[in-house]
Amino acid sequence: MFQSEIRESQINDLLEKVRSRKYGKYLLRVMIDKARSINDKSIYFEFPVTAIVGPNGGGKTTIAGAAAILYKEIAPALFFAKSGTYDTSMLNWKIEYEAIDKDVKPTDTLRRSARYHNLKWARNTLDREVLVFGVSRTVPAGERKELRKCISNNFEVADDKISSLSENVARSVSSILDKDVSDYKNIQVDEKGNVTLLSGANDEGDLFSEFHFGAGESSIIRMVLGLEAVGDNSLVIIEEIENGLHPIATIRMVEYLIELAERKKIQAIFTTHSNDALLPLPSKAIWASVNGELYQGKLDIRSLRAISGQIGSKLVIFVEDDFAELWVDAIINSVDKIARDAVSIHPMKGDGTAVKVHKNHNLDPSVAQKSVCIIDGDSDQDDNSLEHIFRLPGQCPESAVYDFIVERIDNISGELAVSLLKPYEFEAKLKEEVKSVRNTNRDPHLLYSQLGRRIGFVSEARVKEAFLSIWCRLNQEYIETMSTDLHGLLPLESDEIGIAQN
Repeated sequence: MFQSEIRESQINDLLEKVRSRKYGKYLLRVMIDKARSINDKSIYFEFPVTAIVGPNGGGKTTIAGAAAILYKEIAPALFFAKSGTYDTSMLNWKIEYEAIDKDVKPTDTLRRSARYHNLKWARNTLDREVLVFGVSRTVPAGERKELRKCISNNFEVADDKISSLSENVARSVSSILDKDVSDYKNIQVDEKGNVTLLSGANDEGDLFSEFHFGAGESSIIRMVLGLEAVGDNSLVIIEEIENGLHPIATIRMVEYLIELAERKKIQAIFTTHSNDALLPLPSKAIWASVNGELYQGKLDIRSLRAISGQIGSKLVIFVEDDFAELWVDAIINSVDKIARDAVSIHPMKGDGTAVKVHKNHNLDPSVAQKSVCIIDGDSDQDDNSLEHIFRLPGQCPESAVYDFIVERIDNISGELAVSLLKPYEFEAKLKEEVKSVRNTNRDPHLLYSQLGRRIGFVSEARVKEAFLSIWCRLNQEYIETMSTDLHGLLPLESDEIGIAQN
């Protein structure tokens, strides 16, 4: 299980800081009336580090650019360049904002807007330092025009043009890349300091220039140099944060941004295709942009492909969370003659998100697969068979399954023992532990891991599988009802498809 370097208390403190408006400058909300594929949608920045995920062309950069152009120092053309008559779609674009700027209005939030009208942008901008890191940051040094003058046997600069990395920069880079960069240097190539070259040293003390860095290593050092130099309350935009990075380095980069949000009160917005980049963040910090729709919450990249129809299954089932995914998977596997490999199940990290995604999915004429939504028993959402929204039995799914087994443990303890890879004779001890865990448990999400530890470090996944397997065997009536509800939607092994079908 992933364990972030960022403590939950730090996450909660930052969430509260936004709720309490304890920032000198902060972008609270962007309302996109019209921009590219996004129409009449709002995104709330409830956490100072926000991830925008989605497929290619889904609108990630549109959101990041919309946020950036609220501020005077960012020209709209950086994100929304117009190419003559080929960009007539930009007509009447409009973006509205709610922001904090205590230099302008100390006691309340501000409203501003940006619109493209009469072939030009009209903006009510605010002053704020903004740092933008585009995808070009990972272009290797050897391919960058401004560094060509450095490719020479005679290249040399004066000692006063060479500086060591600051302690903060070196420590931050080391934590991201897991390597010592204390001997690395920053070399000023031109008089104004606009062009710089990095240099490093290996364990033997031999020097090497940025031309021999990995592209990801170079980009991280340069990003950290910029981020440590930027002022408090600044806005940072990063496109494709995982670009050039190992998955672990991607996680550490996001954790570094969270640490900066604490230390320097920065606000960061990044786009990504990486599940790893989402791991350190709370659900409120993650937004998915897919085909003009916006969804808040932790959706993995596999689920995003399902939302946008980029999968080969015949039926998509949206559920609330990971346990519901396991439960529904066990139920579907218990239905006879189902083509299981043609059904995909996707947890949406919330009942509201699951229902919204499901409804939008079935309204999209470009999506070939039908979808079904199965919500938890304790969901506040309404089930509706006509809209293919169904409900799992009980209240909290984890406790519903566990309690069902507890009530019948005297009759099934031997079967459960064998399912848990224990000898049948373990059934008496197992009965005691199953009941004891239920009596002492305070969080239903921990039931299965607690039981696994008590009976000899059996994995949580194995315990869940055993409980769900027995639950399905003893609940054939519910499974038959679900099969009837899904009749005509569940793909069968006997279904025929054309060989030429796309």
